[in-house]
Amino acid sequence: MKGTLWLAWRQQRALILTGAAVLLAVTAWVVVMRMDMTDFISSHHIDTAGCKGWDGGCESEAVLKLLDDNNGPLRALGSLSTALPVIIGIFWGAPLLGRELESGTWKLALTQGVGIGRWFTTRFALATACTVIGSAVLAALVAWWWSPVSNMLNGLYWHDGYIFNATGPAAVACALFGLAAGTAAGLLIRRTLPAMAAVLGAVVAVRFALNAFRSDWISPQLWVSQGDAPRREIGSGWSTGEFGFLDAAGRKYAIPDACAWGEGLPDLKTCMAQKGFTGRYRTVFPSSDFWTFQWIETGIFLGLAAVLVAVICFVLKRRPLP
Repeated sequence: MKGTLWLAWRQQRALILTGAAVLLAVTAWVVVMRMDMTDFISSHHIDTAGCKGWDGGCESEAVLKLLDDNNGPLRALGSLSTALPVIIGIFWGAPLLGRELESGTWKLALTQGVGIGRWFTTRFALATACTVIGSAVLAALVAWWWSPVSNMLNGLYWHDGYIFNATGPAAVACALFGLAAGTAAGLLIRRTLPAMAAVLGAVVAVRFALNAFRSDWISPQLWVSQGDAPRREIGSGWSTGEFGFLDAAGRKYAIPDACAWGEGLPDLKTCMAQKGFTGRYRTVFPSSDFWTFQWIETGIFLGLAAVLVAVICFVLKRRPLP
């Protein structure tokens, strides 16, 4: 290791080694917790595959204890993975250029015959590699621990923020966006603390926006039950909360109180006949939509990160450093 890579390593090694130590500690904790969980499942003969969704029909004391013991720790790990892009943006991205510009230490590197482009590329490439590895490992740990109890009863489901935002390629892409946002803020603001505040607001705002509009990316499935037959159970799907009745022409009446609920099947049948309803419906995102949502948000995060990197390169090329 020599040249600009050696310099980038020396300047970032404290962050890299600290992050690696934290990741190793988290990995050890997850391994122990998951082993305890699988031992409990085995010793109590719990059929986790048959307990998916609220209609799994396995609300035993052992299953409820299994979920109660693991839901909290899983939420904590999911929160850490979800917060990682903000942490990276604040403590790695913002100082990457911002601290150099604020202190003037960038001048030393450029006096050694190193161009500004190579100086930035090496530093950012090292930070990018560590970001991808760290976020991917953390996302994999969340998914690995959660998988045996996924989508069970009152546990964590694929569409919960603790899982969706913390696993899959979108979690890695969001971490890259956090790094790029922090680096851009440090370059444009040229002061570390204000850049940290800016990247915090930017990453949190984008995350909240995607959470708010996630259900608008694709259309949910329409599940129909004919006549007064029981509605299809949601299982591990994500209900939109839209449900109601259908008439003979297929028109939807999203009025859950159009017929009396909870008064027995004969009353429901009579009410539906009087109002001309021929069936009931609900709209649901099945669990298979997890990957569709993931790849959509992965593309959004990577696109934003690419735009920010392009802005950084443009500024470094066209705008002289102080």
